[in-house]
Amino acid sequence: MGKPTRPARPTRRQKEEMKAWKLKPNTWLVVLDTDLEMALVSKSGLKKRVIRRGA
Repeated sequence: MGKPTRPARPTRRQKEEMKAWKLKPNTWLVVLDTDLEMALVSKSGLKKRVIRRGA
């Protein structure tokens, strides 16, 4: 296992995708972004969510 990546602010494309999932982009950070999924963590660090793509 590699070391965990640092959460980053979402890009415009990621923000649009979050809005489509009814999430507020200003409260979420992106941990992982692949072709199949995007892993998010809340800025407070208490919630985690995975958005699946192309399902």
